[in-house]
Amino acid sequence: MKNTLHLEEEIEVKFYLSRPARLHQRLQALGARQVEPRQYELNLRFDFPDRHLTREHRVLRLRQAHQATLTYKGPTQPDAPVSMRQEIEVGVSDFETTRHLLEALGLEVSIIYEKWRTTYQLGQVEIVVDEMPYGVFCEIEGPDAATIETTAHQLGLDWTARVRQSYLALFETLKQRLGLSAPHLTFEALGGVCVSAADLGVRPADVD
Repeated sequence: MKNTLHLEEEIEVKFYLSRPARLHQRLQALGARQVEPRQYELNLRFDFPDRHLTREHRVLRLRQAHQATLTYKGPTQPDAPVSMRQEIEVGVSDFETTRHLLEALGLEVSIIYEKWRTTYQLGQVEIVVDEMPYGVFCEIEGPDAATIETTAHQLGLDWTARVRQSYLALFETLKQRLGLSAPHLTFEALGGVCVSAADLGVRPADVD
């Protein structure tokens, strides 16, 4: 497999969905093109034993989907209307070998999280629907905040309901509010747990 390197600033925002089917209908009506069908993703987040990457709001993630990718994300820019951060991503040929390489360097898996993701393209904007173990979200990634906001309005999403926290930060909020002890964000760990938007500290963006 030929490895690919991707370096750029990630500019995105996410929304909690109460009616995912309606978003899919809007995407179809707008002529969005599905570029990746619904697929399972396994994500391993790595850190050093002292967790200094987490303290510095930096991310090192190994992901297995249709291919394996290793991603570094820098700290999010403060006070930005959307999430803006440096992103360096490279495709790797073997998920398990890359995991062993990182562990040999002294890193360890700090958390495992799963999702089902469907990816669409609408003009310059990438739109993904993420089915997380605690709910469904829409992420919009584009060239700038203004383009992302315009797309959100086209999709019938309330811009003021956008979610600034990461999926793992939402997981920490959920664990505190429901008294959960699950170490990893997996479908098995949250199976049978009824989770509301309020439990996550968010509100639905697709409510008229």
